[in-house]
Amino acid sequence: MANEFLHAGCQVTLSGRRANLDQEIVDLLHDMKDRYIYVPCDVRRKEDLQRLWDLSVEKWGEIDIWINNAGVNTPHAFALETEDTYTRDVIDTNLTGMIYGCQVASNGMLSQGKGAVYSMEGLGSNRMIQPKTILYGTTKSALTYFMRGLSMELKGTGVIAGRLSPGMMLTDFITKTPDGQEATIRHDPRFRKIFNILADHPETVAKFFIPRMLANTKNDAHIVWLTQTKAAMRFIASPLRRRKLV
Repeated sequence: MANEFLHAGCQVTLSGRRANLDQEIVDLLHDMKDRYIYVPCDVRRKEDLQRLWDLSVEKWGEIDIWINNAGVNTPHAFALETEDTYTRDVIDTNLTGMIYGCQVASNGMLSQGKGAVYSMEGLGSNRMIQPKTILYGTTKSALTYFMRGLSMELKGTGVIAGRLSPGMMLTDFITKTPDGQEATIRHDPRFRKIFNILADHPETVAKFFIPRMLANTKNDAHIVWLTQTKAAMRFIASPLRRRKLV
């Protein structure tokens, strides 16, 4: 997404838990190094998010778009078997961190008189239940509720709230466990079949999202990449169009 925003002429703040931006991203954005900054941030700490906002405003003057994109999963196991550490982390990151981000960004944007806050949906946002993933799904279901409620609370203020629905994407979120090990689910034949039909690379989805966010002025906007129609067409075409992501 940062790459697409930069190519659209925007100035960008990137953020993540690591102290420094991955070298792969630094190399990708080399020609635009004067138009972005990186600020380390752990969304579980509200003070980190406030620092992210403050440093961004100090650098760019104002913030037009804020995206809550941080997310973690639990190991692929039943909820009753999930260790407390993973349970706390998925709730603190996906839900509490998202709420903190909305509070910081919305208050800042209300002060500047404009802006848009978006949060990234996921499995559970459409109330689909998938065993061994229900803790993650619970946080995403709550995220959708919160963002729709936030849009109501922001109505008429000049600040808008919306949701981004990316569908299935090939990222470390799928290919690795929360501990950084190779995820065993990627070797499941049923998972591989469905994933190869429905999933996309993040770059593909970003090219769809960014121009729509930049053009959007509607409160409670829901920008959806993998619509039900698109998913159905991919299943219909799958015998003729072989896709291999995992």
